[in-house]
Formats: sequence, structure tokens, C-alpha cells
Amino acid sequence: MQRRVSMADVAARAGVSGQTVSRVVNSSPRVDAATRQRVERAMAELGYRPHRAARALRTGRTQTLGLLATTLASVGNSRMLQAVAEAAASRGYALTVLTLGGPDGVSAALAQFGEQGVDGVVVLNEATAATESATIPTGLHLVVVDAPPGRAGGSVGIVQSDHRGGARAATTHLLALGHAAVHHLAGPASSFAAAEREAGWRDALADAGVAAPVPLRGDWSAASGHRAIVERMPDAITALFAANDQMALGAMRALAEAGRRVPEDVSVVGFDDVADAADYRPPLTTVRQDFDELGERAVHALIAGIEGESTSVGLVPTRLVERASTMPPRRG
Repeated sequence: MQRRVSMADVAARAGVSGQTVSRVVNSSPRVDAATRQRVERAMAELGYRPHRAARALRTGRTQTLGLLATTLASVGNSRMLQAVAEAAASRGYALTVLTLGGPDGVSAALAQFGEQGVDGVVVLNEATAATESATIPTGLHLVVVDAPPGRAGGSVGIVQSDHRGGARAATTHLLALGHAAVHHLAGPASSFAAAEREAGWRDALADAGVAAPVPLRGDWSAASGHRAIVERMPDAITALFAANDQMALGAMRALAEAGRRVPEDVSVVGFDDVADAADYRPPLTTVRQDFDELGERAVHALIAGIEGESTSVGLVPTRLVERASTMPPRRG
């Protein structure tokens, strides 16, 4: 069996001491750039991989992060998993993932992460509300994605997208086209992100002096968007802002089945800018969330907390992407 490459092997190849190799492995600032580069080159040439268990004994850290979500079936959560995994790997951290069938088991999941020795946990979207009443193991740091700013403090940090600003921009876009009213297909009532998007929609309507219609509601899925329109299509609807792209897709199918063309009869805007949004028929005007930046900031904030640094609430901007699913309303 091939012998595992050791720190001593790397030190010999790089012409430095074993202590210097240890400092490079543990990201110590007490190594000059040229020496660090020489050691890293020797590691790459020899195929050296730090032994996590041994390092954990020395430092008390496993270089492992956790990710907790109620589900990975939604586009947003799966995109966040990818972004967090890439950001963690770029910093030399492994990632372990737990999903829940509902919010009741958050304390148990956090306890399991604690038993596994993870250094900190990123908690996604719908799972964040349950962390407020959950028992957090001593020494376990959390960053919750999309939660009220007041949740931050102690071992808990917050990162969120500007859902409210994005929803305001989407609604303002439809009003600026000349639509007298903008209906809203909202997400789940329990979701912080859905509540913020609904609030942004209401803000834009209030700014324009337009009364807010009663929102429709779905569960983020395309099927729920379709069902909401089939069951409760508003009278004289000309503009619809859906809280995510999947529900917008379902809504557009329901509108087509009812003989309503998008955008000639009804303009539709979504939220997220999923990979397929530009290939919807018609291509979907939507609000782009920067999932890569969100994941990057979540991991950065989590590692900062683990290392004893203070973290603030991080707000990631969103941006309206105009495509072919919106136009001015027809007159007459």
C-alpha cells in the first residue's frame, strides 16, 4: 500500500522546517509569501493532503462546516448548497449537509452537527425561523440566510438578499409600463423571503398610490403557481409579480390555458433568475439573486465568527433583469 505523504516529506522537498509547513497548513500569517508559495508547490507536487483528524487535535477545529435546510428540492436551496460548498472548499473546509422534513427537528440537527464536531453551520431560508427557539450547542457558530436582522447576535450571524428592494423594483417596473394594478403571487406565509418580497410589492404600490389587491399564494413550486391562477384568477388582470420564477412558470401556463397571452394580455415578472428563465416562453423578466455572492458572504461570515471576529448583517443586492414577458397594457 502506498505510504501517505507526510509533513516531513513536504518540508524536505521545499527545503524548510516541519514547523514552517505546519504554519502554511494552518494559514499562519508568520510565513512570507515566497516561502508559502514554495511549500504549497511542494504540497501539490507530492499530492500532500493535511490530515484533518490530527489538525483537529492540535487546533480544536475540524475545518468542517455544516449546512442545514428543510429541503434541497427548491431551486434557491440547491443553488445555495452549490455556492456554499464552493466557498467552503476554496477556504479548505469540508461541508456536511442535513435536511429536515419540517422545522421541529432543528435542535436535534444542531446537536448532531455538534456531535460531528463541525465548526459552524449555515442555515438556509425556511429553516432559519426555527433556529430562534432552537437549542444551539455551546461553541457552535451559526450564519442564518434570510432572517430578520434582530436575530443576529452572539454566535449567530445573518446574510440575506435584498428581497424587499428587488420586489419593489419589479412592481415599479410594471407600474411604469402603465399597468393600473399589479397582482402578486406570494410565497409561503411562513417564509421570511416571501414576506419581504410581499412587503416590497406593497411598498411600490403605496408609493404610487395604488391599492394592493389581495395576494394569491403558492408554495414556491410551478404547480402551486398554476393552481393559484386556475382557482383564483383576478378579474381584469394585466400584470402579475410572482415571488419566484417557478411559480411564474406555472402561472404562465395557467394564463395560456385560459387564453391569456403573455405579455400581450398579462405581463409577468418572477424572482430569482433561475438558469432556465431566459428560455421560458416568453423569456421571463425577473429579479436576479446573486446566489454565488450570498454563499460566499455566508461562509465568510461563518468563518469570521468561528475565528472570534465580529460579523454584521450582510445584505446582498438584487437586480431586475428585463426580458420579453412584460410590456405596456393594451388600450381599448
